[in-house]
Amino acid sequence: MAEGKTEDKKRVTIPVEGMTCASCVARVERALKTVPGVSQATVNLASERATVVYDGQATSIEDLFSAVQEAGYEPRRESLTVGVEGMDCASCVRRVENALAKVPGVLSASVNLASERATVMFLPGQVAIADLRRAVEDAGYRLRELAEEGDAEAKAREREQRALLAKLLFAGIVGAVLMLGAQHQHIPLLADIPVRWINVVSFLLATPVQFWAGWQFYVGTWKTAKHLTADMNTLIAVGTSAAYGYSIAATFAPGLFEAAAIETSVYFETSSIIIALILLGRWLEARAKGRTSAAIKRLMGLRAKTARVVRDGQEVDIPIEQVAPGDIVIVRPGEKIPVDGIVLEGRSAVDESMISGESIPLEKGPGDAVIGATINKVGSFRFRATKVGAETVLAQIIRLVEEAQGSKAPIQRLADVVASYFVPAVMAVAAGTFVVWLVVGPSPPLTYALLNAVAVLIIACPCALGLATPTAIMVSTGKGAESGVLIRGGEALEMAHRVQVAVMDKTGTITEGRPRVTDVLAANGQPDEVLRLAASAERGSEHPLGEAIVTAAKERGLALAEAQDFVAVPGLGVQARVDGRQVLLGNLGLMEQRAAKLNGFAVTAEELLAQGKTAMFVAADGQVLGVIAVADTVKEGAQEAIAGLKAMGIEVIMLTGDHRRTAEAIARQVGVDRVLAEVLPEDKANQVRALQGEGKVVAMVGDGINDAPALAQADVGIAIGSGTDVAMEASDITLIRGDLRGVATAIALSKKTIQIIRQNLFWAFFYNVALIPIAAGILYPLFSRTGVPAGLQPFFGDFGFLNPILAAAAMAFSSLSVMTNSLRLRRFKPAA
Repeated sequence: MAEGKTEDKKRVTIPVEGMTCASCVARVERALKTVPGVSQATVNLASERATVVYDGQATSIEDLFSAVQEAGYEPRRESLTVGVEGMDCASCVRRVENALAKVPGVLSASVNLASERATVMFLPGQVAIADLRRAVEDAGYRLRELAEEGDAEAKAREREQRALLAKLLFAGIVGAVLMLGAQHQHIPLLADIPVRWINVVSFLLATPVQFWAGWQFYVGTWKTAKHLTADMNTLIAVGTSAAYGYSIAATFAPGLFEAAAIETSVYFETSSIIIALILLGRWLEARAKGRTSAAIKRLMGLRAKTARVVRDGQEVDIPIEQVAPGDIVIVRPGEKIPVDGIVLEGRSAVDESMISGESIPLEKGPGDAVIGATINKVGSFRFRATKVGAETVLAQIIRLVEEAQGSKAPIQRLADVVASYFVPAVMAVAAGTFVVWLVVGPSPPLTYALLNAVAVLIIACPCALGLATPTAIMVSTGKGAESGVLIRGGEALEMAHRVQVAVMDKTGTITEGRPRVTDVLAANGQPDEVLRLAASAERGSEHPLGEAIVTAAKERGLALAEAQDFVAVPGLGVQARVDGRQVLLGNLGLMEQRAAKLNGFAVTAEELLAQGKTAMFVAADGQVLGVIAVADTVKEGAQEAIAGLKAMGIEVIMLTGDHRRTAEAIARQVGVDRVLAEVLPEDKANQVRALQGEGKVVAMVGDGINDAPALAQADVGIAIGSGTDVAMEASDITLIRGDLRGVATAIALSKKTIQIIRQNLFWAFFYNVALIPIAAGILYPLFSRTGVPAGLQPFFGDFGFLNPILAAAAMAFSSLSVMTNSLRLRRFKPAA
């Protein structure tokens, strides 16, 4: 070890998934020991944990995780989202993130200013909520567990808004009175009162504004000062205190200035109006923050409050929190279904539009799944609860949206870097401004030096930088959830707008994934008889094509006969005796093998095959009576969805394991120009990788299970969900309604969101870059000879110096404009 270098020995226990034997243990241990700085690595197969002693200066937990993953195993992480109170700018976000990241066992921490939440990724069993609370409180803030949220959070927000409004009204009224006092010489009733007494009364009025209405700024300043840092509170506290303190000196010790021949004025009204304007901005901002999370509130509002269950043979109403898996739940007409479950008895129609988007109620009977928060329409039924609490579909959707709203997009990194240096830089500029104008400024130089320095401190706004990205992400992910599009986080949201190619799996994505009878063609003009014979032969069959034929017959109300002497001919079809007739059902090969007369149906079968349908001949007693066509039908809206993507300039490719002829027929139906057919499931990811090798940004759209490798390989994985089996963990984006038009909605929402974020960041940077120099007095050389035009004097006085009160108004407007711009996403319209 090099001289002077000390080791930072740390011990960490990492849960490892996927180990099955001693060889696995040895492999993980070898992988960990190769990481620089690791002095000891012990892996326990029974507990599935690896204990590592390492030098914290030479390596990190992330390096250890990478080593385990490269060895072919998965280190397990857990995440927790908590509320954080007391943050008001980007500097606060960075401070809380740093405090949480330093807690032993914490892997990462992401703080969202707009939602006032922190998402912590940590090693299971290594971190307690008490550790996180201690870290947050030591940093000067308050941690709020999610158990306190819901109504408690809403009430806390209401209390905050009421407190801000009370302080705002007080500061505004006092500030207006002080403005009148500053112009007392022009008001008849006040003109004869000595200036000294006006100043004393102004001091008495301004003091409660400074130390009651503005106390939160001092508290924030003290919290940051303890950690040798600064934030927006520091700028406000220093700026208003300078004006207030200078005014006290001019009021009670005017002799100090007179001895130095310095002309004095008081600026009590300036400090009070500045505080009022900043409180106005924070009050409006607090209201806007509540609106950004409106989607979560609406989702939470869907939940039932109580459930009627059978306990000890009695029907009782209990809070929904007390429902347990296995409980028998009773639902009456018009009631919300409280939790997820399986129907035991009774029938009804259920409105599942909140999940599936299907406006027509779905019939439910014994064995059918029901989803919590959907609405029972007409009948009563009983069901067994299978998923309750956090395991229900609705709870998972809410959790996913909350996690997405708390995430960061890569586009925010620049703002985070700037924010970390922003406040110290502004204080340095303010100090330089004071010195420059004190030396070269117009008379009285101290007054103008002070006011310009105050204007610089007040106008700077790191808050806008901190809100630019998270507010847009909150609104867009919430809006996406309302449209049936679940976006896992900011990174997926940002990447989606860059998609150039959309690769779509055929079965279950473009098509329904369930074969259906599409055509029944008969020689004798009796298609029902042909279908009846075929269905009777296939009665009891478990083959998907046979089931489709039986289902079609039942839908037509046909009476099926009992089949005898049933024989399945592998790869060809089936034969059976129906009503005393020898019936064959199968492909052309079966007909040729049994020498059945085709009666011209060979050409018909070719035509059906060209349409992507499977043609099955039906023969009786050696004569072909007709052809039944079965196909996996195209999903409603698939053609519109693909047309919409192509209109956005996105290339659409169909990826399937089906025969090329069938795949191309489906592709023609929906407007897909490029088909990758006969691709084995394990090769789908390779096809995606090949497209990426061409330099294209690829989105993979699949069912989230069979297509998991391809979804993981793609730049953006989009899973098609179906209500109860939403594949939320399998992709970057999940379409919970199973509607392919959601792909276009997700990409369009991403494009609009990134547009809004870029606008926010541009104005946040432009505002500070443009207005801080103006506040510092950069316009003075321009107006020093010609004077300030009369129309601009209310803003820039006689010399081109910005009025600090206007600086405060501009600062309040900057953060509010970012919030308002983000809220425009609430008007986003999904693809029709």
